Amino acid sequence: MLAKRIIPCLDVKDGRVVKGVNFVNLRDAGDPVELAATYDREGADELVFLDISASVEGRATMIEVVKRTAGEITIPFTVGGGISHVDDMKRILRAGADKIGINTAAVKNPSLVSDGARRFGSQCIVVAIDAKFNPEWGEWEVYTHGGRQTTGIRALEWAREVERLGAGEILLTSMDADGTKDGFDVKLTGAVSRGVGIPVIASGGAGRIEHFSEVFREAQADAALAATIFHYKELTIGEVKDDLRTKGVEVR
Repeated sequence: MLAKRIIPCLDVKDGRVVKGVNFVNLRDAGDPVELAATYDREGADELVFLDISASVEGRATMIEVVKRTAGEITIPFTVGGGISHVDDMKRILRAGADKIGINTAAVKNPSLVSDGARRFGSQCIVVAIDAKFNPEWGEWEVYTHGGRQTTGIRALEWAREVERLGAGEILLTSMDADGTKDGFDVKLTGAVSRGVGIPVIASGGAGRIEHFSEVFREAQADAALAATIFHYKELTIGEVKDDLRTKGVEVR
């Protein structure tokens, strides 16, 4: 079994890291370059940088911030937000990213997943899925544009489709759990993890140290992503990893 990964997430808006609850009520959490360097020193396994307003505002990701961040870290670095063409991917990778995260653009143009995988390799393509429980369906629906637009697409079906198209990894965010600190969405994460053969990063809801072992053991997530608890120093990456080790969960 591969070691589980702990991944801080930098949601960036107007050049600053922000964090909210259920994708709204954003508050400032600091400078992305400084936070990235801190997480690298503290033992994060990877870092995710999401330009959360790029798709909504119809603009490209902030290349200069990506370059500066990449210059401060040695760990793998995924960048997403506003990436809608293979040329965008090329620019982001040249700026220092190791992987590309796509969400809205992949839903609008699924061939972007396969085109990116062919050009740069599946290991470079991370498809981010923002999902919310739809009570009428009894399962989860995919949302786009930073959680602002419904799609009518079932999350598990979409996860299987992006795997077929060549995605190397799925970043799965529960909109219901996001920012609540009540725990990862184990049901959603477990359904997707068991439904695909590629790694799934669980995102949304981390609030206590035991939430990490829960999502690894009960939902078979390959990695756990968190923002609020790390940004505001409620937990450190070292504390989380130490707790996982004592519970028999292999970490890096």
